[in-house]
Amino acid sequence: MSPTVLVTGGAGYIGSHACKALAACGLKPVCVDNLSRGHAWAVKWGPLEQGDIRDGAFLADVFRRHRPAAVLHFAAFAYVGESVEHPDLYHDNNVIGAKTLLAAVRDSDCRRFVFSSSCTVYGEPQAVPIDEDHPRKPVNPYGEGKAEIEDRLTEADGGWGLRSVALRYFNAAGADPDGETGELHEPETHAVPLALMAAMERHAFGINGTDYATPDGTCVRDYVHVSDLADAHIKALDYLNGGGRSDAFNLGTGEGRSVRQVLETVERVTGRKIDAAENPRRPGDPPQLVAAADRAGQVLGWTPRYPDLESQVRHAWDWQCGLEDHRTAGV
Repeated sequence: MSPTVLVTGGAGYIGSHACKALAACGLKPVCVDNLSRGHAWAVKWGPLEQGDIRDGAFLADVFRRHRPAAVLHFAAFAYVGESVEHPDLYHDNNVIGAKTLLAAVRDSDCRRFVFSSSCTVYGEPQAVPIDEDHPRKPVNPYGEGKAEIEDRLTEADGGWGLRSVALRYFNAAGADPDGETGELHEPETHAVPLALMAAMERHAFGINGTDYATPDGTCVRDYVHVSDLADAHIKALDYLNGGGRSDAFNLGTGEGRSVRQVLETVERVTGRKIDAAENPRRPGDPPQLVAAADRAGQVLGWTPRYPDLESQVRHAWDWQCGLEDHRTAGV
């Protein structure tokens, strides 16, 4: 029988890609998702246990029946702006939910845990690229919640022997190269799918801020392919299974791309011209967020397969076109 891995939020964007990667390695992903923001169609590589991670009794039953060897925790709300507008919602779902999950792990035999963290734990960068030793000073409730759970994982290691890896993502992009899963958010806030939607629907793309101290005046971000993020979770499990100590790692390519470069790449991939509407800056958007991700390579053996923005955009465009075909066919 294949070892079982519990994947919270496995019906979501990154979680579904991780489930595919687990299955490809001969592991059995059990998806735990309440489907409030995930999609049942994205659960293709193992069973779905529909329920809320804030429900301790539900989790206890899932752990009793499946006896997972490890947990990958993705289940969280992930809109920074929404977290500022509704901090209590984010604390309840992201922090209380994760703490309830950790209590269920403590009461089980499972002692390996991989946490979907974020570069938002760093806040406004004091230096770029950002390495793992950069001070954690989150500036919004979303980042604060991620930092709080990282701290709770450190406590769990010393308190009851839970070994964990926190993976601090930079900007996830792309879609499964095989077209089996991809990005579908309501609302969509990420630059690449928004640019692709602008190309597909022939409307303007809004650039939020054109006067930053960057080469072309727009924000610079480190885009990392979602399938590479999924692979990093496999590497993290291998690391823990091999006796690795609890730690945190950045996941990025180390290369920054501006918003204008994203638009240029989308135009090149789609063959369509996109009109850009220049808007004021959004509060709290740093000029640059670029990862120093060397440690993930050195310690986990992780190397991005799709570090180039063009591959990320092309895979996302193929996925977007597939979604449009389904809508047209009424599926």
